[in-house]
Parts: sequence; C-alpha cells; structure tokens
Amino acid sequence: MTATHPRRIARVRPLPAAAADEFFFVANDAPDFGSDAGKVWTVTGSPFPGSAANAGSRHRSGWEPGASVDQASFTFLAPCVPANVLGMAHNTGRAGRDLPPQAFHKAATSVVGPGDAIELRAGMGRVEPEAELTVVVGSRARGLTPDTAGAVILGYTIGNDVSARDLQATDELWISAKSQDTFTPAGPWIVTDLAAGDLRIGIRHNGVELTPASSADLGWTVAEILAYLTSFMTLHPGDLVLTGFPAQSAAILPGDTVSCHIAGIGELTNPVAAGA
Repeated sequence: MTATHPRRIARVRPLPAAAADEFFFVANDAPDFGSDAGKVWTVTGSPFPGSAANAGSRHRSGWEPGASVDQASFTFLAPCVPANVLGMAHNTGRAGRDLPPQAFHKAATSVVGPGDAIELRAGMGRVEPEAELTVVVGSRARGLTPDTAGAVILGYTIGNDVSARDLQATDELWISAKSQDTFTPAGPWIVTDLAAGDLRIGIRHNGVELTPASSADLGWTVAEILAYLTSFMTLHPGDLVLTGFPAQSAAILPGDTVSCHIAGIGELTNPVAAGA
C-alpha cells in the first residue's frame, strides 16, 4: 500500500488582484512545506462542492485548473468562506469533560486571513488571542456520531479565537467578546490527512514564545465535538469549528504581533492595530 502524506489546500488572491473579491484555490503535495517544491502550487477546483461562496473566480490567464503558480505570485486568504464559525467553551482537559459540551457562535464576518490586522477598539479592555486546532468541514453534515465524524472533515487549519475578556465577563452569550470584526484570523492553509490527536499548539507574542500545550489536552475530541454540534444543527462545506485553547496566552495591544502555531500545519501571523 502506498503511504499517504498530508496535502495542503489554500485559498489565495493573485498579485496584483484584478478585483477585490478575486480568489482561487491551490494545492501542494510536497511533504516539506518549506522546500522549493513546497512553494510551487497547482491551481485546483473548489474543495467545497455546492458552496457558492467558495466557488472561486471564473477566469484569469495563467490560473486555469492544473496551472502551476509560485507562492510569490499570490497572497494567502482565510482558507474558506464559512457559513458558520463555531467554538467550544471550557474544552481543556478533564475539567472540560466534567461539564456538558458547550458551543458558541462566532460571526462569519469576524474571519480574516494571514497578515490581516486584528483591530482593537478603544476602551475594549483586555483582549487575548487563542491558538486553536480548527476543523474545516468538507461536506454537509447532520446527525454524526464519533465513528462517522471523520468522513466530513476536509482537513485542519489554524484559528485564532481572539477574545475580549472584559466583554466576555458581562455578555453571557459571548457575542460581543468573540464576534468583533477581525476577531477570527484563520489560515494560512488547510492540511488534509492529518493525525490531529497530539499536536503541539502555542502562541508567539511579539517574538516571545508562550508556554505551549497539545491538542491531546483538549477535553472533547474532534469527533465528539462534531457529533455534538450536528446533533442540533447542520454543518455546511467551508464551516469552521475551533476546538479549544489549551496553551498560554497574553493580553494584546495595538502594535503587537501574534503568531499562532500548530505542529503539522504551520504558523498564522497577524499584526494588532487600533480599530476605528
């Protein structure tokens, strides 16, 4: 049997862009992400069949399916356009499993891509990033079980569940704390066929490495999370499910830089700026 290795899929915008909303999907099969081969991508069709929001742009010379494009010729966007963005509360270790599973919604409009600024409005109080293993849903799903959940996972990306702690304390639904514009950076790509049970997760804040943890420290597993969510709602192609934050964080301020990293996926870096 031929061994398989993870494949990367990214949503990108050519340079220069013909339009502000132009994007294409590209794929890369190189096992070494930093190699020369890892920087040459192949234009591919949308990995989200039936999702109009993820259909991609219709035509651009040199960007036909099957064409090779160098990484220097495009910018990475958030890896998909989700209908739903969901997170899991108190999902760390045994303490998380001792409580019933609890999800929260993040606005799909809070999603931004690699390099986009996390914008903090004046008077928001303490804001912290959370590096999270993030499931990218590949097909419509309802009524999953832990045994069937894997079939709907296209792959994994990095999500940054930016959270306004003072607002979280006063808003029991966490909407204002979690759904601010720019509060869900995601990317830089999707990695398929990834064994996600024990991946190192951490944050680099202004170049300083904070104490990391592992996806093994999450209370509820990915399969259990998907079974729980689809017990009461339908997930759609391109939806993002942030699974929880087990590592150390720190307060962020305008002028900072936040890098979230997960082994086997890579690094998602965003500057922090003052918002209007």
